[in-house]
Amino acid sequence: MKDEDIERPQAMKIRQGIQDAMTYSLPDKKFNPKNIDLVEIDIELEDLGWNFNNFRILNLTDIHLGQWINPEYLNDLTDYVNTLNIDLITLTGDYFSYVIEGYEKSLKESFKKLHAPYGKVGVLGNHDHWMSAAKIREIFKNSDVVDLSNDVITLKKDDDCLNICGVDSCTVCADNLDKVIAKMPKNIPSILLAHEPDFAKESSQTGFFDLQISGHSHGGQFIIPKFETTPFRGPNSTKYPVGLYKVGDMIQYTSKGLGTNSFRVRINCKPEITIITLKTTKKHKIEIE
Repeated sequence: MKDEDIERPQAMKIRQGIQDAMTYSLPDKKFNPKNIDLVEIDIELEDLGWNFNNFRILNLTDIHLGQWINPEYLNDLTDYVNTLNIDLITLTGDYFSYVIEGYEKSLKESFKKLHAPYGKVGVLGNHDHWMSAAKIREIFKNSDVVDLSNDVITLKKDDDCLNICGVDSCTVCADNLDKVIAKMPKNIPSILLAHEPDFAKESSQTGFFDLQISGHSHGGQFIIPKFETTPFRGPNSTKYPVGLYKVGDMIQYTSKGLGTNSFRVRINCKPEITIITLKTTKKHKIEIE
């Protein structure tokens, strides 16, 4: 699944010149939890071991730092995230928009401050490649975020295991799902991080993944009331633009993300922090003496 927009769009050069002025002229520059949609969902995974039952994954995506979201906002958001009692933090791309210079330190310090017992893992989005994939990976390294671009880690709790996998941005043709699958321990529950939600069509067909977590769409920045979907769908987010889907035997979840691209407009579509609580379908054996 590829997209024609591999090279950095020329329009970004124009937007770079006005981004800072837009960001710092806003009347509401500070983070307020009341303006965030804290989405908490339970997702059942078949064959999930009991040791991972109620395992809480917090996902952040599409921060677009420097465009609407400023360093102070991100710092306060990070403090808030650290109060939410989660086990693992996942990051699913687009940390910058059109400017990276002057914002690297803020992203590194905020990511370094994030804390979870099972750590922090992330993949890159299309904007991250347009800005500088190398710089993002260096920020990951210096803030203790495991880069899961086309890679896998396996979490263990006693005798139970859980694969956390990641694929790089398909918009820029950096994805390599075959590499991920080759590295995966098989026959254990597996979660895939993919920036673009429509990658679910490809990942679901492998039969190796139980859940894919994505962003990219910003929820279309407008959600139709009562229908809980959006008419505004961009490349690689036309099929699964917002919320929960079943794609074959795999579950796909698309976050509305934190930032916005181009226009700072969100209608019935608050910025989102997602907490996914994993549930097992196994029955608990109770021994009676």
